[in-house]
Amino acid sequence: MNQKSDQCLREWIDRESVAESMIPMIGQLYRNNQVVTSIYGRGLINRSVIGILKAHRFARHRLVGVTELGVHETYPVLKAITELDLGAASVDLGKLAVKFKLEGNGRTIDQFVREELAPVIGQRSSNGHKGTDVVLYGFGRIGRLLARILVQKTGGGEGLRLRAIVVRKGADKDLVKRASLLRRDSVHGPFDGTITIDEANNTITANGNLIQVIYSNDPATVDYTQYGIENALLVDNTGKWRDAEGLGQHLARPGIDRVVLTAPGKGDMKNIVHGINHGDITADDKIISAASCTTNAIVPVLKAINDRFGIVNGHVETVHSYTNDQNLIDNFHKGDRRGRSAPLNMVITETGAATAAAKALPVLKGKLTGNAIRVPTPNVSMAILNLNLEKATTREEVNEYLRQMAMHSELQKQIDYVCSLEVVSTDFVGSRHAGVVDAEATICNDNRVVLYVWYDNEFGYSCQVVRVMEDMAGVNPPAFPR
Repeated sequence: MNQKSDQCLREWIDRESVAESMIPMIGQLYRNNQVVTSIYGRGLINRSVIGILKAHRFARHRLVGVTELGVHETYPVLKAITELDLGAASVDLGKLAVKFKLEGNGRTIDQFVREELAPVIGQRSSNGHKGTDVVLYGFGRIGRLLARILVQKTGGGEGLRLRAIVVRKGADKDLVKRASLLRRDSVHGPFDGTITIDEANNTITANGNLIQVIYSNDPATVDYTQYGIENALLVDNTGKWRDAEGLGQHLARPGIDRVVLTAPGKGDMKNIVHGINHGDITADDKIISAASCTTNAIVPVLKAINDRFGIVNGHVETVHSYTNDQNLIDNFHKGDRRGRSAPLNMVITETGAATAAAKALPVLKGKLTGNAIRVPTPNVSMAILNLNLEKATTREEVNEYLRQMAMHSELQKQIDYVCSLEVVSTDFVGSRHAGVVDAEATICNDNRVVLYVWYDNEFGYSCQVVRVMEDMAGVNPPAFPR
């Protein structure tokens, strides 16, 4: 028994050592080449040794036909990549390692990697892109999470660069309080890095990102160029304006070139769910909506199911965590039932997600109804999709199909998949996916299926917003393997 125990520990220490040696290579590729690495969609940037090992473990639990995927398989791939002069790219080390194992055909790992990444070899900084300025208008739950993600993804500064936030001044020590809320979060934990403030100049510096804090009650009062901000992408997190006319106030200001709304847009505004209709974004689009958290969670799964089985009709019930819009204790509220205490009650309310889904996926128009229940949890929600299908199927077929979509499809950043009888809502805090299919909860009876989809309605949605922003700014790198 002691011999087996010692061997188990030695193997773990060996894997730790290999993962530790991967960290500087991952960082250098990101900072110097704008190469983002991942393991089956699990990002590796700024990951710890344990984080890298967990990313590999995640993949091994979901792969079929591959007996092993560990750091000893991905390290040689990463090493070969570092020896190439690459331009910006998104590289999945796990997929490359598995592809080499199955399709290497006698090639060395160096030959294989060079052939796979040929389109971006020698392309470093060839586009001369100096980064896109970003302004966050509003700094609430979504605004602060967007700030965290943008700071984390700064890299060498050639992508999205957070330059300013715009808020109404609340009180004395406003800057100190804003920085504190960025530094500490009751749901998402501490900020991963360092934050300093300069009260004299109203700036927050987060991991080397100098962020100007602009105090304003009215978009019309701000001239962004006086802070050196040009051709910026402004993200309106306030929800105060939801149509093109209202959001157009931002475009009228010097320094702002485009606007993204983090709420469902009204009128003819494009509602974009990344992974579904982001290809509809054109250079002429000046104002777009990133839809809602629920719309982002359900539409990728709905598209996947509709593509394979066809959706006749269905109902979407959202079990949603309470939000700032609700009251802590009973008080007046303009909305029905929302005036009742959020931490004490389940509250039936409306959702526009079913209708909004058709804006991103027109084939669903008129096919879905929807409702919502606000519940006493601070974050992570669930969508229950009760669907009637054109084709009969089985629980096993549906789950295996969605597992494959989560691992191998173009929707892998949107759809995640979990198969455990023990998971609960807090297990999904910090998920970067739009939604996570709970396979153990799937119900299927002939052509009727009920799917349960978890989603971090704050962080997962914010990741989707950033993906839309990257598309608008033209800083989404090519993904490999193809």
